[in-house]
Amino acid sequence: MQKKIVFLAAVLAISATSSASDQEQIVRIGHVGPLTGALAHVGKDNELGARMAIDELNAKGIRIDGKKITFALAAEDDEGDPKHGTAAAQKLVDAKVNGVIGHLNSGTTIPASKIYYEAGIPQISPSATNPKYTQQGFDTTFRLVANDSQLGGALGRYAVEALQAKNIAVIDDRTAYGQGVAEEFIKSVKKGGASIVATQFTNDKATDFSAILTSIKARKPDLVFFGGMDAVAGPMLRQMKQLGVNAVFMGGDGICSSALPRLAGDALGDNRIICAEAGGIVEAGKKNLETFKAAFKKKFNVEVQLYAPYVYDSVQVMAAAMQKADSVVPAKYLPALASINYHGITGPIAFDAKGDIKEGALTLFTYKSGARNQIAIVR
Repeated sequence: MQKKIVFLAAVLAISATSSASDQEQIVRIGHVGPLTGALAHVGKDNELGARMAIDELNAKGIRIDGKKITFALAAEDDEGDPKHGTAAAQKLVDAKVNGVIGHLNSGTTIPASKIYYEAGIPQISPSATNPKYTQQGFDTTFRLVANDSQLGGALGRYAVEALQAKNIAVIDDRTAYGQGVAEEFIKSVKKGGASIVATQFTNDKATDFSAILTSIKARKPDLVFFGGMDAVAGPMLRQMKQLGVNAVFMGGDGICSSALPRLAGDALGDNRIICAEAGGIVEAGKKNLETFKAAFKKKFNVEVQLYAPYVYDSVQVMAAAMQKADSVVPAKYLPALASINYHGITGPIAFDAKGDIKEGALTLFTYKSGARNQIAIVR
């Protein structure tokens, strides 16, 4: 009788172990970006990058802490607006997501980051470039791209050294991103010895720029820099052409999209626009990026707009940190994320003490025959 009891206990123990190992755990990854409004095309691009990563992770059958993991995407729309951004952040916190990818804009990312920090939830932004994001002392904030200091600085140096621009006009949209990158550009230009002949401001929903462009035209600039997004840059370029402002047009990653030719129409021109994208794929990594873009097009029947590869890598990096820590609990995998050393399709990913990506690359582009052409990769 005693032997039967021992045998039965052993069977039950094996059964319990087997049951535990077969347990499935849902791990929810939040994603926030503008899915409505003028930047919906970029926000949707980001969300699709996240969905692609989620699907690929689930296909691998990952196990963490002895459990089969199923990743699920919790997508929220922040409309590119700070108030909606904080509301979306609180919604994800209340839903107890395991991590967050986003937001797209610096203006929504920065206020939302405080909410995630107070909840102890790791956040990786694939695109927010304002330096303030990682200067708040939050150990939950990480950035996958170079910041505005690097972006604006590189564009300013290129304007002065490569383009030999002497008289430069600057317009920004007063958002955290637009103003930030414009300020860094101005610093770099002045350091290089060129003159800022005009500074003008608009907003991220404006469509009429005739007054500020007329004022700028009178200053005869050889280059106009715009701190803002493609949805505003396109109409601005059209009006520059109408008013006869023939200066080179320069901007950051916000204008450097595949949608700009459609938004600018025949005002795009050839080799007239210079922009820089935070991030950059060296020659050795281009094959992986092209493979990703082809798979993305096949899966969603749309082209990559801008940041989808960085969102994809953000999700993969977060999952890798969970695997490294053998835990999906934010407090437990956060140290593994901070010390991660991961090679993604966008290149090597490791973070400094503030959460900024180490040695962030920047890619300079121009447009010719309606297509974006790479000029150079700088660091």
